[in-house]
Amino acid sequence: MPVIRVATYNIHKGVQGFGPARRLEIHNIGHAVEQLDADVVCLQEVRKLHRREERYFTRWPELPQAEFLAPEGYEAVYQTNATTRHGEHGNALLSRWPVVSQGHEDMSDHRFEQRGLLHVQLMIGRREVHVIVLHLGLIAASRLRQVEQLGQYVDREIPRRAPLVVAGDLNDWGGKLRPAMNALGLRDAIDARARTYPSRLPLTQLDYVYARGLKPLGLEIPRGRVWGKMSDHLPLIATLGL
Repeated sequence: MPVIRVATYNIHKGVQGFGPARRLEIHNIGHAVEQLDADVVCLQEVRKLHRREERYFTRWPELPQAEFLAPEGYEAVYQTNATTRHGEHGNALLSRWPVVSQGHEDMSDHRFEQRGLLHVQLMIGRREVHVIVLHLGLIAASRLRQVEQLGQYVDREIPRRAPLVVAGDLNDWGGKLRPAMNALGLRDAIDARARTYPSRLPLTQLDYVYARGLKPLGLEIPRGRVWGKMSDHLPLIATLGL
């Protein structure tokens, strides 16, 4: 069975720490993304620009973070979710495979959280595969409404028989969204050891890879002290059978 590796990673805008103690981790994250050796990398909290941080850090990359993080030979797709006083950030997708098209939908449930859905259509071999990158809200009721909106988007924009991957930081403590995702025909590999948050001492899984028309075969989470320093999340890699 042909397989693809899909990773999801909340990179915390490439910066760790607070105030004068904050440090730039985007360069280390770049090396880390390459080491994941994933066919598709779904990223959350990716900065397009941030004028204050650019002035503060002397090694702030000249490229937007999505393009900076893309390994050689990968295409980068980015979409802004949130606009702030100093810049913009959102979701991104890095792909070894050709990008056919991209779409976006505002998923904001209330005015205090700007959220969005990034939809990318890929050509993997001879098959068209749709990938949606999500970063859901912090409030449980918001997340349920956002999953409902996801279902409406999928019904409207993606053919029923098309393979689909939905990945991202779902902020889903205890897998409470799994029944709602299953109702949309989306399944994930269940592994009690798949803890991705917080990265220094992982206690729970907040990051997920769901699929429809592809078979979840297993999960992998990089371990080690270095991974706990780069972001507050660990990356999660799912192996999916085509």
